[in-house]
Amino acid sequence: MRQNLEGHVRRCPLLKQVQSLTLQPFYQKGINAGKEEDQEELETFRPKGADDLESSNDPASGSLDNILSEMKRNAVYSMTKIEHVHESICKDIQDSYQVPEACGIWIKREVDRKLPFQEKHVMQQVSILGNLEGLGVLKSSLGKERADYDDGTGIPAVVEFGAGRGYLTQMLADCYGIKRCFWLKENRTIEDLNLNAVGSLREDPYLAIGKHLCGPATDLTLRCCLGEHSNQSNAELNSVNPNLRGLAIATCCHHLCQWKHYINADHGADLPDVTDCKLHLESIEKKQCGEDYGVEEIVRNMKAVERAVLGFMCKKIIDMGRLMWMKEHGLDAQFVKYVPSSVSPENHLLIGRCPNHL
Repeated sequence: MRQNLEGHVRRCPLLKQVQSLTLQPFYQKGINAGKEEDQEELETFRPKGADDLESSNDPASGSLDNILSEMKRNAVYSMTKIEHVHESICKDIQDSYQVPEACGIWIKREVDRKLPFQEKHVMQQVSILGNLEGLGVLKSSLGKERADYDDGTGIPAVVEFGAGRGYLTQMLADCYGIKRCFWLKENRTIEDLNLNAVGSLREDPYLAIGKHLCGPATDLTLRCCLGEHSNQSNAELNSVNPNLRGLAIATCCHHLCQWKHYINADHGADLPDVTDCKLHLESIEKKQCGEDYGVEEIVRNMKAVERAVLGFMCKKIIDMGRLMWMKEHGLDAQFVKYVPSSVSPENHLLIGRCPNHL
């Protein structure tokens, strides 16, 4: 078996690809991954008494009942905290479905007929570009007025993260005349990518885009573009990459987010004080914890619409934290709903413009 394995390793094309990737100048393992949680941080998020629950084998002692009661209280408190934080920071999220004139050739299907056309995806792509144009990152370039991207007024390069088949960049190239495009497909590629070391991007401004970057891929992309790495000074941490012109990221799959990757894990100090949630706990506990229910039973007894509302609150809080981080790092940034939920329930868009490229 060992001989077979060694023979396979020598021939494995995937291993050769990995080895080739690690030798590239832009490869830097884990550069955009963020930090692992400290044990103290982990303990902060563990329900009080959880260790005792794991080690206790004597429910007759009465400690098990106390632990379960505390866990129920923590579960209800977490729900209340979510509602309070959402009410405090997730205000004035605008609906911003944009249809720029430049994208008319796609809407009217005046492009290569071999390209697949799904209306819901085209609507999303069009609105992403429309919001970038509205923010001043893109310039309309119709007909003879199409921008000359070599004169310094346009965007000479586009990097698409989580590109899939690259249809968003294809629309950008067709409608805005952008020719230099780079596609990044996998989380692992983004996690290990030092964008500043990509030779073809040196000294040239670029636009970063991504449609439906799943879970932590959004955080990896923001860190990749804005360059917050552990080897930077404090002054560098709050400065925008001079080559970044702007970015647009449509987020999704928030349930896959991980604390170690989350871009704004240190933003807790700037969130509103949520201790006053405890004022409401007594009445809530009487309603939800008064009977002999476990934590799972509390959640199960919530109506489906209540669980959905709570989930959407969490999604907005996560993206609002990302917006705060973008603004802290020098971007003129917005968080909008870029398509109606009937088109896609994953309709959150983070857009930003670098002030040094006005």
